[in-house]
Amino acid sequence: MRVVLAPDKFKGSLTAAEVCSALADGLRRELPEVEVVSVSVADGGDGTVAAVLDQGWQAVTTEVPGPWGDPVAATWAREPDGPGAVLEMAASSGIALAPQDVPSRPDDGPTRALTASTAGTGALFAAALDQGCSTIVLGVGGSATNDGGAGMLSALGARLLDASGHPVPPGAAGLESLDRVDLSGLDRRLLAAEVLLANDVDNPLTGDDGAAAVFGPQKGADPATVARIDAALARWAELLDAALPTLPEPTAGRPGRATARGAGAAGGTGYAAMAVGAQQVSGVDHVLDLVGLDDALEGADLVVTGEGMLDRQTLSGKAPVGVLARARRHGIPVVAVCGHRALTDAETDEVGFAAAYALTDLEPDVERCIEDPVPLLERVGGLLAGHVPPHQPPTSGREETP
Repeated sequence: MRVVLAPDKFKGSLTAAEVCSALADGLRRELPEVEVVSVSVADGGDGTVAAVLDQGWQAVTTEVPGPWGDPVAATWAREPDGPGAVLEMAASSGIALAPQDVPSRPDDGPTRALTASTAGTGALFAAALDQGCSTIVLGVGGSATNDGGAGMLSALGARLLDASGHPVPPGAAGLESLDRVDLSGLDRRLLAAEVLLANDVDNPLTGDDGAAAVFGPQKGADPATVARIDAALARWAELLDAALPTLPEPTAGRPGRATARGAGAAGGTGYAAMAVGAQQVSGVDHVLDLVGLDDALEGADLVVTGEGMLDRQTLSGKAPVGVLARARRHGIPVVAVCGHRALTDAETDEVGFAAAYALTDLEPDVERCIEDPVPLLERVGGLLAGHVPPHQPPTSGREETP
């Protein structure tokens, strides 16, 4: 009997690896002979670096400027004996960075939305390039920023100048006074690298479905601020597009990316990255490839996936549905595990899950589920034993993954 555990993190509670450990303990109590394979997964947002680190990638920590300029220690992953790197915007320019790490974070929501910068993400790129990485994956989920990736390109050598030739302030507010973009100093190593945006957001840069309108409010923007950011991003796109033909590599610059699918990801960082040559990949699918999920599924009798909240957003490009799709190609039943479930039984059945378990089904106290989830996950692990097909011969030639 072989069970693959492939959950995402339970945000604010446990890492994916910790979820796997608790489920495995409970499952083995009921089925001591079961072979358990644990694979941490993510959707391209926070948790992506942790997922590849669990597969043996090397952790590198770099001090970079946070969204409001405070130095933060951002961890990224380097491929062992290879050219790859995986970066997370959440680690460098993230909305969920701990308050003690970003003491300059404005209390006022509109000010936060207008001043947050992606400079730290650019600094992570520079660190990866300095270490010789030439294939760089950027997970764009969880950002605090709305500057269209302007800070990121500035940190990589671009100059954003006002009418007097002075650098503009950081954030979307600075873009309001932008007059010219000078790309002569842009790090040429970035243009030569293969940059992949791990992204499942379809939004363009501006407009009713753009970065400011859709994501600005959750970053502190009120309606008036949304309008300001949208106009600033339109200005940024016009001026960056005008500067792209000055790049020495004719194929490096890609004008017109502002209307492309995903340009609005991470407050418009998708636009800036694509403008200088980045390619988009599905965040979920690319991470599942990086962690080797398909290999892990070979010979499995059951797959277990999940995340902290199972809701309608889960169905829109989140990791559990990605795992479900892969497992179904192999004909393997999938059980979902979560902290709280907002989907009905009919909805989980329709998606294709064989069953779904929530910690709040066992313990109604949500705070306890968040603060002490391990015993509850162990109980769920025991329940999973009832979904393992009986009398299956063990698979030989595979070692159990811790």
